[in-house]
Amino acid sequence: MAKCDICGKSVQFGNNVSHSNRKTNRIWKPNIKRVKCKVNGAPRRLHVCTNCLKSGKVERA
Repeated sequence: MAKCDICGKSVQFGNNVSHSNRKTNRIWKPNIKRVKCKVNGAPRRLHVCTNCLKSGKVERA
C-alpha cells in the first residue's frame, strides 16, 4: 500500500460498528496520487496525498 512521500499518511485501521454494536475490522485508505513533482529542480514521480497537493506543499513539474 502506498503512502504519501510528503506527510507520511498511509492506511488507518479501525472498526465498523453496527446498530447492534457488533464490531468488524475496516480500513481507511488515503487518497494518494502518483504525480510528477520538482525535487531539487529535477522532475520526479512521487506518491502524494490530495491534501498535500491542495495545500501547495508540492510543486508540480
